[in-house]
Amino acid sequence: MVVLGISLLSGWLPVAMETTAAVALAAAVVRRDRRWGTRRVPLIAGAAVILALGAAVTSRSLFGITDPLPRSVWVWLGVAAAALLVVAVGWRSARWWQTVSGVVALGLACLVCGNSVNQFVGYYPTVGSAIAALRGRPPAGQITLQQLHGGRLPDAGQTGELVSVDIPSSTTTFTPRRELIYLPPVWFHRGHRPLPAVEMIGAEHAAPENWVRIGGAVRASNAYAAHHQGRAPILVFVDATESFNNDTECVNGPHGTAEDYLVKDVPRFVIATFGASRDPRHWGVLGFSMGGTCAIGLTVEHPQTFGHFVDIDGDLGPNIGTKAQTIATLYGGSAAAWAAHDPLTVMARHGHYRDITGRFVNGSNEHLLIKESKQLAAACHKVAIPAEVVVQHGSHVWQFAENVFARTLPWLSAQLDLA
Repeated sequence: MVVLGISLLSGWLPVAMETTAAVALAAAVVRRDRRWGTRRVPLIAGAAVILALGAAVTSRSLFGITDPLPRSVWVWLGVAAAALLVVAVGWRSARWWQTVSGVVALGLACLVCGNSVNQFVGYYPTVGSAIAALRGRPPAGQITLQQLHGGRLPDAGQTGELVSVDIPSSTTTFTPRRELIYLPPVWFHRGHRPLPAVEMIGAEHAAPENWVRIGGAVRASNAYAAHHQGRAPILVFVDATESFNNDTECVNGPHGTAEDYLVKDVPRFVIATFGASRDPRHWGVLGFSMGGTCAIGLTVEHPQTFGHFVDIDGDLGPNIGTKAQTIATLYGGSAAAWAAHDPLTVMARHGHYRDITGRFVNGSNEHLLIKESKQLAAACHKVAIPAEVVVQHGSHVWQFAENVFARTLPWLSAQLDLA
């Protein structure tokens, strides 16, 4: 259906929703008595502003939001609050069409507010992607391990397979959701050598399928394999957060033992189940946002497991606010644990590395992240890690990460010695 392909990030639909919400709210307010216009409307407007400002100030502590949201989110939250108050306070003096207008304004303002967040992160690019995700539909084309073992092969040997898996966790403090693994076409050909593998980590508020659904990783990998005799790395779309709103930063702590899971359980399963290479020089980590922070952190802390990283718009180190807030919340108050996961500190303590490479990729609009990437790259060079900073046009949204992955895959495949 054509409607499923309509963009939620730009174009006419977001503008239409915003315009209709504003017109509906105006219709709900106008043409009432003088007392309503001179007393109640200013009070409603003031209350809405206070509620929006209060939500903006307390969003970090109440909702676990660590990245500042755009101003439009709070503006439309204020509009929604105003519409709610207009309906609740003025229903007695309202004509039926004004009540309907108020309800329409409330519903649309909530949608626009939510889509403002969506536009900020690029989570649902189209109407169809939003409906599919909200209905819990799995990414198209995936199969189960049972189907894989039953002998199902890629269509005409030209594309890989996306396999849903339940990777056992060795700890009771981290229970991952169902994950996905991409097997390139060459995996189905007999006689190939053990393939390299890459753990793919998403952002703070994420699900394992994000790199598939909105990051285009399978599509890009199939395109790469088509030009390289079916060869591409195994991609492991891991769960680094256990739930949508659990910012682990891929470390062990009060939020769970994500680090142990990613470093021990995932490689062990992929090697045993899919015959991936055991050589750390053939393992990498690639991530976006929080996942980018995880990529360099996991690699420099565990060079015995990972040999390469791609950090897309990651931070200087694991954080959920200030250093004091991070130590208190992420590490249970342990400054030593903070130092053990701070990439700059870890690299300085470790000294010279062998067979480790990295790449930092930042959007041209992310000036602070570019500065931090250059700082990390300089630290990498001091300990013999070849690392470059690449700046591409774009900002901190999933569409940028999608473009980066497609462009970076050839470089990463070369580092993994894919042949």
